Amino acid sequence: MRSLNQKEKRTLKFGAVCAVVIVGFAFATRWLDNWKQARVSHAKITDKLEAINVDKTKQAGLMSIVPVFEMPEREEKQKFLFRDKFNEQLRNARINSEPLQFLAPINSGVAGYELLRLKCSAKCSFGQALDLLARLKENPYLVGIEELKIECDQKKRQNVKLDLMISTFIISRKG
Repeated sequence: MRSLNQKEKRTLKFGAVCAVVIVGFAFATRWLDNWKQARVSHAKITDKLEAINVDKTKQAGLMSIVPVFEMPEREEKQKFLFRDKFNEQLRNARINSEPLQFLAPINSGVAGYELLRLKCSAKCSFGQALDLLARLKENPYLVGIEELKIECDQKKRQNVKLDLMISTFIISRKG
């Protein structure tokens, strides 16, 4: 084997440098593509966060119209929580009702939960009945209004007889 002359050594060094530059260029372009994708993804996420970021007053307004909800408990506990909160709502609406009656739990259609229904009969003014109905969504245990019946008094049209059945979830006795 003969030794390489100066020109051949320069050519080999230049070829090695070019090979390193080509490999480096391939990695650099791949890294730049990933960097561009990361920047675009970051910009999209930032735009989404900006879109859902609302000021405190707007957020408070939105939260005031969203009904609150507490997770269901066993029947023994949920019955008292539900009744006490509903009694408080009746007092706030200044409605005197007959004693509240719980009806037997029924299947709710939601696995693991049953519906416990509460029946209320009261005599009040029409405005009081509307106040109660408007504020029912504030009850964190309320699931729905099952039955509503309003009958006007024949002599005093402003007075009504209110029959209302509301329901709450309880944890199923089977589960």
